Amino acid sequence: MFEELISKARALGASDVHLEAETPIVARIRGELQIVGGTLSAERLAQASQALLGAEGWALFGTRGSADMSVAIGGTRCRASFFQTVRGIAIAIRLLAPAVKDLRACNLHPDFRRLIEANSGLVIISGPTGSGKSTTLAALIEEINGSRARHLVTLESPLEYLFSNRRSFIRQREIPTHAPSFEQGIIDALRENPDVLVISEMLTPEVMRLTLNAAETGHLVLATMHSASCAEALSRLCMSFPAEIQGSIRAQLADCIVGVSCQRLDFVAAHRLRVPRCELLLPTSGVRGSIRSGNFSQLSNMLQAGGEEGMWTFDRYQRWMEQVTDWVQPAASSTIAPAVSAGSAASAGEGLRELAHGAALTRGKTAPPRTPMARTPTMPPAASKSTLGTASTAASSPADEIIEIPAEEMDLAQLAELAKKVIEPGTK
Repeated sequence: MFEELISKARALGASDVHLEAETPIVARIRGELQIVGGTLSAERLAQASQALLGAEGWALFGTRGSADMSVAIGGTRCRASFFQTVRGIAIAIRLLAPAVKDLRACNLHPDFRRLIEANSGLVIISGPTGSGKSTTLAALIEEINGSRARHLVTLESPLEYLFSNRRSFIRQREIPTHAPSFEQGIIDALRENPDVLVISEMLTPEVMRLTLNAAETGHLVLATMHSASCAEALSRLCMSFPAEIQGSIRAQLADCIVGVSCQRLDFVAAHRLRVPRCELLLPTSGVRGSIRSGNFSQLSNMLQAGGEEGMWTFDRYQRWMEQVTDWVQPAASSTIAPAVSAGSAASAGEGLRELAHGAALTRGKTAPPRTPMARTPTMPPAASKSTLGTASTAASSPADEIIEIPAEEMDLAQLAELAKKVIEPGTK
């Protein structure tokens, strides 16, 4: 049931799917909720949820009344939140991007690279729920991954995007699977020799305190939180603490802040695309002084006057968006599989000599017809954890199915040569 539903949602361009017992299926498409399916019975939804959560997750759900997980459904990676309502079980499913993208592929301004140029300090990615904070955070991680040799430790609940090591080494830890809490995870991470610490969300004062301490001790810390503006994010962080220590927290924050962004998603009708509209605050001496004194209301004026320093207001960013014509469209492929390593092919007739280590193998159905590929390697089911050995286990692919091989280390000429080898088995 879930595989069919997610496949349909991806084809419709949905970002979220909402299910509830005895209620029609609803999807969020370009920011608007639309009914996309019939009513689900409570019994059927309970059976499907139990199968997806497994015995341990189902027991936790019965005890707590809610459960979160990330899972590949029909090849599409999703974040699912299960909860109880007056009608029975309900599920909110977020469909994640088919692959981790950099800033350019996420349609973000190049000035965002300033947030990862520092070797230590705190970067806050903020915005309302569903505004793409996790995607921006993943894009910053991928920018580091592709440009520097760094050790990154991420703390997430649940894991959303899966990263492949490129130049950096990324250790992803899920709360509570790999650590009992964010607090314990941060304490442990400081002993794991990280250059960059990623905290998926700062929710409690203790997590915020430990995050500030980590940023002060020589680590670059990337974190997200909910807010409607950069000033509100900083104000909320400081106001989360008791009044008697807010002065020291503001001083600590002013000393370690690297940058704050806040974003919303806007629909660009001309390109039929949702892109982030952002506010970006950088720590000039005036900004640090306002944070230290608690005058957060002055930050909006500093954003207005900070264009030459690389700051952005929502209005100025909107004017930049209106001038952009080369937006990056989402990948056509609707399904993904975990990254795998592949060896050399058994013979030249197999077409694939060697796949770069860490290249992801994806499989999906797309609308534009293409020439069927002969003897292409077949992918195990998306839920399978097995790796692909050699290309000698091949099968003919139907004309309406496409095997895509996004190899990050290949240039256009190498990709063209690879495609020629796949389509023409006799090519050497």
